[in-house]
Amino acid sequence: MKLSEFGFDLPQELIASHPVEHRDESRLMILHRKDGSIEHGIFKDILKYFGKGDTFVFNNTKVIPARLYGKKEKTNAKIEVFLLRELNPQIKLWDVLVDPARKIRIGNKLYFGPDDGLMAEVIDNTINGGRTLRFLYDGSHEEFKSYLYALGEAPLPKYMERDATEEDLERFQTIYASEEGAVIAPAAGLHFSRELLKRLEIADCRLAYLTLHNGLGNFENQDIEDLSKHKKNNEQMFIGPECCEITRKARDEGKHIVAVGTSVLRALETAVSTDGYVKEFDGWTNKYIYPPYPIEFVTSLITNFHMPQSLLLMNAAAVAGYQNIMNAYEVAKQEKYRFGAYGDAMLII
Repeated sequence: MKLSEFGFDLPQELIASHPVEHRDESRLMILHRKDGSIEHGIFKDILKYFGKGDTFVFNNTKVIPARLYGKKEKTNAKIEVFLLRELNPQIKLWDVLVDPARKIRIGNKLYFGPDDGLMAEVIDNTINGGRTLRFLYDGSHEEFKSYLYALGEAPLPKYMERDATEEDLERFQTIYASEEGAVIAPAAGLHFSRELLKRLEIADCRLAYLTLHNGLGNFENQDIEDLSKHKKNNEQMFIGPECCEITRKARDEGKHIVAVGTSVLRALETAVSTDGYVKEFDGWTNKYIYPPYPIEFVTSLITNFHMPQSLLLMNAAAVAGYQNIMNAYEVAKQEKYRFGAYGDAMLII
């Protein structure tokens, strides 16, 4: 397929810049992939479509406050630093993006905090405006991380066109987040409240968890028309024995296996074996899913409404079918659904 086939006109007013007041009260489009038919509802009513033994798989990655601002030595020029991942805890080495990248060179020093209380030195250049920073801090690693994160803000996608607030530190995070390492929230999971999770348990649905640390690659602008030539960035993931056992039971019993988000879809499709079951996994994935990718394991997908030509849209299209998803997006625009990480949800079933 071609990149241009996933393009569509998206008015800025349909891109959600703030979440709804209650997590589980966003709108929900239900897309039946067999015939392309569509229903409309509220997210907390998702239980109507599932019952005993149906299994929801969640990504429990935890978003770090990845965006912080500092200044360059001597010139005091304002520099945005986006934390990607910690490379070496002992020497406080981080892989980051800097903006404007052209002003930051190896050997430069950057200062952060109201009293310039944290200093970092540029150690190396990486790709796409990236740098390796070594932070200089005298305290313990735990104290350093606390101080660093206190300086950061929630890494909202640029398409929201606003600065992050204190509220975003809580709302741009799933309620079950536990494994630190993501720089982008698994947006489908943002719709789940504690009350809704409890209702799923009462309905005898099974809940399973895996970890995939979402990276910025999901939001990169695509510029390769031939999708087969695109290379996806690696993301770290972990699937433990409990998740494998829960999903095995669901498959054996012919129950729904619901991927809560495209990150879960990629993780499960990475770890599924030739025998049709998901195996334990501890490593990295660059799984790239787009039509006509044969979905082997997942029966349903919960996802948000994504940006034009995005990898996330391609993931959804692989589950729903290309024509179904593009038709559904046209309906979503007509019905004023909200797009993006803080937007409304779609259930593909």
